[in-house]
Amino acid sequence: MDTIRVVLADDQVLVRGALALLVDTADGMTVVGEASNGREAVELARANRADVVLMDLRMPEMDGIQATRLIAADEDLAGVRVLVLTTFETTENVLEALRAGANGFLAKDTRPAELLVAIRTVAQGEALLSSSATAFVINQLLSRPDHAAHQSDLAVLTDREREVLGLVAGGLSNQEIAESLVVSPLTVKTHVSRILAKLGARDRPQLVVAAYESGLIRPGWTRPDASRTP
Repeated sequence: MDTIRVVLADDQVLVRGALALLVDTADGMTVVGEASNGREAVELARANRADVVLMDLRMPEMDGIQATRLIAADEDLAGVRVLVLTTFETTENVLEALRAGANGFLAKDTRPAELLVAIRTVAQGEALLSSSATAFVINQLLSRPDHAAHQSDLAVLTDREREVLGLVAGGLSNQEIAESLVVSPLTVKTHVSRILAKLGARDRPQLVVAAYESGLIRPGWTRPDASRTP
């Protein structure tokens, strides 16, 4: 793969400086722009042909959610992946970022080596869903009394597709799902593609949102029951 072109979007100069040093000294990636707000992030992503935008959520003028939404909706930026860097205190915003089209998110206290792996992961077109931060944030949101599940949203899926969706939401890769269900990775990939199409989802992070919002996965569950009928 060619050098990964990264745009850093954070309103804190020191944070951007630390991230720039980390990325620029890593093999196979380089910083092509630094933005202090979401509007600049969108402009720099377009001007510099970025592969990945490391996106903070709380920024002036335009926040990271709106910037992510603009990037995801722009056909000219179809190849740009958004990796959100956040803190556990922004639970609702993280879920909204996934809805907006973010390809994953990490806590800001993630170890440098893990961050570099995450950048490479999303640059290759994969979603970053295996972090423990994902389960923590979504479980915190969905355990609140005002959360309402919409199980009918999954009525278009078969029992096996619901089972695969639940495992995707649990952060498993296609290989891990294949091993769990004793099928081939190609079969799992086919199931995931069909689920994406049926639910009108853009990528795996949006499947996670669908699984939790539908009630297929709830806080404390370790595996979905495919026999449940929405």
